[in-house]
Amino acid sequence: MTENIEPRCELTLGELHLTVLGTAHVSRLSAAQVQREIQEGAYDAIAVELCRSRFQALIDPRGLAQMDLFSVIRQNRVAMVVANLALAAYQQRLADQFGIESGAEQRMAVRLAKERGLPTLLIDREIGITLKRLAANLSWWRRYTLFSGLLAALVTTNDITEEAVEQLKAVDVLEMTFAEFANNRHDLYEPLIVERDHYMAAKLRREATRLGVKRVLVVIGVGHLHGMTTALTQDTLPPEATLARLEQLPAPSRWPALLAWALLVLIVGGFAWGFAISPQLGWELMSTWIWLTGGLAALGAAAGLAHPLTIVSAFLAAPLTTLHPLIGVGMVTSAVELHLRPPTVGDFGRLRSEVAQWRGWWRNRVARVLIIFLFSNLGAAIGTYSAGAQIVNKLF
Repeated sequence: MTENIEPRCELTLGELHLTVLGTAHVSRLSAAQVQREIQEGAYDAIAVELCRSRFQALIDPRGLAQMDLFSVIRQNRVAMVVANLALAAYQQRLADQFGIESGAEQRMAVRLAKERGLPTLLIDREIGITLKRLAANLSWWRRYTLFSGLLAALVTTNDITEEAVEQLKAVDVLEMTFAEFANNRHDLYEPLIVERDHYMAAKLRREATRLGVKRVLVVIGVGHLHGMTTALTQDTLPPEATLARLEQLPAPSRWPALLAWALLVLIVGGFAWGFAISPQLGWELMSTWIWLTGGLAALGAAAGLAHPLTIVSAFLAAPLTTLHPLIGVGMVTSAVELHLRPPTVGDFGRLRSEVAQWRGWWRNRVARVLIIFLFSNLGAAIGTYSAGAQIVNKLF
């Protein structure tokens, strides 16, 4: 393996010759370097640091118009969609502030591969799997603080520092984006960098063998250059085994469900105990529950600029949904909002550009439904613990 002064490595694995080009995702020179390499080299295929969903977003930004919001809400994938949009918003702010097109070198590689009739190998892991494995690698508090940081980034007007841009030229764009909202990068490094290094090496070996190509240009971020080339030369497991291991979704924790059921038993038991002491106390406890859970859920919906009837639905639904571990008030409020103010095709088409500015999250109907879901759930959760504390205080 030889390494030039440019971030580039030449590897030979049996009959397969790889040119691994480490690019800076926010460098204006990277796209030109990729263009020159493809034009001057004789390659059978081009491999890029993209997964299927990111590739589709790259070649067809209007693909978001096909998103089924009802399915997103029903399958409880709102937080995942918001996290993806928040990441895209951060990177768009970067592009707007410094005139840098994030991922321009990947676009260049995909476009030139198509023009030359070369197969494009998508070697990165699906971002949804990466985010889920990232969440599993964090404590519940770290997950909360990281997601809160992402949400806070939606409303901040602070400019991205020049120092952050310089760091982006030397590290992985996902790692850097998350690191902006994290105090400690150590627990981000394994799922965002190390796992993807081994995944991309295995995926590249599998796809090259499947297509029978002999010379491949690999366009990856410079932050993956050392780890991926090391994995290519040292990993001995069959690619399928490595891919299966790194695509495996973490088993969901049973603690949140157990806690929700335990809370249900305690609250209902508290109501029963209150009525056993006196009907007046029982109704007082229920009134506390209704006003705090319903009122704070309605306040959350109002903060999302929900329709007045959506706010009313939040107040009416929260006292009941907070007692059911499998249904959140956000499912009700977002469904009502979708019915009252359904997003247009234009809302879907403008989604990525509008969420780059914090006002766009409330102006765009698609984004606003997601915000209403989150805010009404947050209000109901605060109301649940506040009401629970007051009920315990009144009983004892």
